[in-house]
Amino acid sequence: MHDLDQIPRERTARRAELVAVGAAIVLVAAAFIVPRIAGEQWRLSLYAAAAPIFGSWLPHIGWGTVPAIVLAAAVVVAGPAAAARLSWPRLLVTGYVAAVGWALSLALVDGWRRGFAERFTDPNEYLHEVPGVTDIPAMLRGFADRILDFQPDSWTTHVSGHPPGALLFFVLLDRVGLGGPTPAALACLLIGCSAIPAVAVAFDALGVREHARAALPYLVLAPAALWIAVSADAMFMAVAAWAVAILAVAARRASAPLAVAAGVLFGLTVFLNYGLVLMALPAVAVLIAGKTMRPLGYALAGAAAVVAAFALAGFWWLDGYHLVVERYYQGIATTRPFAYWWWGNLAATVCAIGLASVAALTRVPARLRAGDPAAILITAALCAVLLADASGLSKAETERIWLPFDIWLLAAPAFLPRPAARIWLTVQAAGTLLLVHLLLTNW
Repeated sequence: MHDLDQIPRERTARRAELVAVGAAIVLVAAAFIVPRIAGEQWRLSLYAAAAPIFGSWLPHIGWGTVPAIVLAAAVVVAGPAAAARLSWPRLLVTGYVAAVGWALSLALVDGWRRGFAERFTDPNEYLHEVPGVTDIPAMLRGFADRILDFQPDSWTTHVSGHPPGALLFFVLLDRVGLGGPTPAALACLLIGCSAIPAVAVAFDALGVREHARAALPYLVLAPAALWIAVSADAMFMAVAAWAVAILAVAARRASAPLAVAAGVLFGLTVFLNYGLVLMALPAVAVLIAGKTMRPLGYALAGAAAVVAAFALAGFWWLDGYHLVVERYYQGIATTRPFAYWWWGNLAATVCAIGLASVAALTRVPARLRAGDPAAILITAALCAVLLADASGLSKAETERIWLPFDIWLLAAPAFLPRPAARIWLTVQAAGTLLLVHLLLTNW
């Protein structure tokens, strides 16, 4: 009788998947079509030639085309079985290496220089300011004074729009002999892809290793890899993901040192990107899923230590945040229409997480009611996306800005039926390959 009851429930679940996927396709199509048919002046006000993606239309192939197709085919054919069979350590390493290969192949579709080596040479990027930072303590003390625009010494767009931790990362890379755009791109790629095993570690610590195994092929073929290689937001994503993962391990082991370490990473996260204060939602979700609040105090102490260190160095986070909001409206944000971007952002997110993730999200409520730890964490990430969208402070470019939230949504296909894995992985890969060959993304 139980099996007979399961059949109509599964049919209903599959119908919900198809409805969600259909709605997502309509949303993305509308987001691409509306700017093409609207008036020229309104289209220009979007400041994104391939809206809702920040980039331009440029059908092309490149050196990465064949490797990307071959790797995608390999993951589709062998990924689910390998994820189920490999030992846990080997699976994490294999998943990481495959994710690096996928992201690098996608970047090389645009060519080595244009797609990878020269991505950080834009004058609005962090590296533009690195040579001028000869005194790190002085940079931190005077950082907030240079946030607002229309000053002789205003920071470039990306530096001004983030706390000093982002610039500090690239300055420290330069100090250890890894200066220049190619080492910076490689660092962001290698660090960013570590978010994939971080998600698996978090799920394992919460007692749902089977979800981690099921999710890993989807995480490897993440459409978001288009922006993992190459953007600083990929590095932000990894720091935030490991903060969540270590907090999950701390909850499982009742480890105070690990909880403090997780707190330190959460603290560093909010000094990389102001918007990542919303990572508080996944942090709380981990403790709820782990059925303990014991690590909370230690984690808060670790985060407070980071805030105190920056404050003692001369930078107060709240001052920077208020100045960044002012700087935001000094630029093109004043003309980018929120009436388009509030839903255009969501269309860009669909492009980043893929239709398999959209389909899987329809299964999250049932899992949530059952108390599934992975569903709790995925729901928290989805709430973070919706709050970020509602804030109006992310008009465009969310395909990279929301990577720290998207990485958890990319794990939702763990809830999809196992027999359909190859179909959904094909959908993920095909959508990603279509995007990378039709568009030249700015990041």
